[in-house]
Amino acid sequence: MSSESKLLYKTKSLCPECLKLIDAAVVERDGKVYIEKTCDEHGFFSHIYWSDAEMFKRVEKYARDGSGVENPAIKKMSKGCPFDCGLCPIHKSHTALGIVDVTNRCNLRCPVCFDAAFATGYVYEPTLEQIKYLFSILRSNKPVPCPAVQITGGEPTVREDLLDIIKAAKEAGFAHIELNTNGLKLAESLEYTMKIAEAGCTTVYLSFEGFSDKAYEHKGRNLLKEKLKAIENCRKAKINVVLVPTLVKEINDGEIGRIIEFAVENIDVIRCVNFQPISFVGRCELEEIERHRITIPEAIEKIEEQTNGRIKKEDFYPVPTVVDIARFIGLLEGSPKVEFTTNVHCGMATYLYVSRDGSYKPIPRFINVDRFLDGLREASEILKRRGFLAKTRARLKALSALRNSVIKEELPPELDVLNLLKQVLIRRDYSALAEFHMGRVLMIGMMHFQDSFNVDLERLKRCAIHYPTLDGRLIPFCAMNMTDRHGRSLYRKQIETKYSIPIEEWRKLRGASA
Repeated sequence: MSSESKLLYKTKSLCPECLKLIDAAVVERDGKVYIEKTCDEHGFFSHIYWSDAEMFKRVEKYARDGSGVENPAIKKMSKGCPFDCGLCPIHKSHTALGIVDVTNRCNLRCPVCFDAAFATGYVYEPTLEQIKYLFSILRSNKPVPCPAVQITGGEPTVREDLLDIIKAAKEAGFAHIELNTNGLKLAESLEYTMKIAEAGCTTVYLSFEGFSDKAYEHKGRNLLKEKLKAIENCRKAKINVVLVPTLVKEINDGEIGRIIEFAVENIDVIRCVNFQPISFVGRCELEEIERHRITIPEAIEKIEEQTNGRIKKEDFYPVPTVVDIARFIGLLEGSPKVEFTTNVHCGMATYLYVSRDGSYKPIPRFINVDRFLDGLREASEILKRRGFLAKTRARLKALSALRNSVIKEELPPELDVLNLLKQVLIRRDYSALAEFHMGRVLMIGMMHFQDSFNVDLERLKRCAIHYPTLDGRLIPFCAMNMTDRHGRSLYRKQIETKYSIPIEEWRKLRGASA
């Protein structure tokens, strides 16, 4: 740690050269936050964590830890975090979203790809029965079965049995079934997109890098035309779309505002823009990282700049802000709900209310979030004490909290948030909430996944996005995808090669290309 740095906290991290577990310090310097660490063999590393130290500290008040799962696959740790993932007994979050890789084949040949079948030399493609087993791992989580699954790859639409996979996810009991795709197959065929919807897919998680040729350089060609066609087909098939731009400095960070405006204009089908600041996995050079790294605060600053202040950095809150809401509803209904107890520095989000005239306003502009959450926590305490009429008193307290939190002069004239919550809390009519969310609300979020340069085990222990594996484990997202800078994997390659076959053997067996 350099002399001019202020220590924020100590943690554990990994060496980006060899993935060895090493001590690390998260420090503040020149108004920014860095993670610094020293490997006995490979020396000192200092990498940007958050580019705004004040924002880094502001969000810490919203930290909420969960209690993990009651049935971890790893009962006793032998190597320590992050080498005993499965989940282990010290993991602090249950699964909010499960990620199921159904293939590593793809219908693109992106020049920078390091993980697809054509690049690795093997095909990883679980059978339908194996995928059903992966679904069952997620649904067997206690005390809260995983409610949402993302079907991904590779490119999942290359599988001929994808419809059966989606149906199996629906049969397993997932309320939210998300297809992670480049959109090419959906753009080719409205009929195919309709079948995806009929099978049970609720959301298409569409990679969407922007509008310029430069934004698609890493894909080898501009795919905007196909993306737009895929969105149009999803509109006709009544499938919700999440736009997923991977943000790379000097490549597409100048298109952030335009992407948001596009989403607002297509609010009838696009429900969310989930920006993902690039994480560096696979082979990479240090100067490339320095040049293209963009942090969460930098992305938020660009949102404010490129929307001319219509969305400000103060409108964004960390993911676990919603935990108090989940805990109140869980107490009210007598059963635990899914909690997004990720680390506060994993991601940020806000919600826009889009008026019928096309204008929009962040919801925190007309609802005082802190005041509302304070009231909900008080309502939760009423429920914990139980007693006669506790539920009625708690509902009234929640309504009072919202009434006292509404900033009336900022409230869109057509929006009656008090009546909305009254229907949800008093009459238990969730259709009103669904209509509000699906019709006029757009989420703007970002999740910055970790790499070996900035990995902080305090974040990893709180991951709520997990991969089920064929050996019965659940691996946190950032652990699963972690590599050193030479491309050597912490988990993914070892797991995939165990259950894969060489490409040439695949071609002989299936008569297919990969």
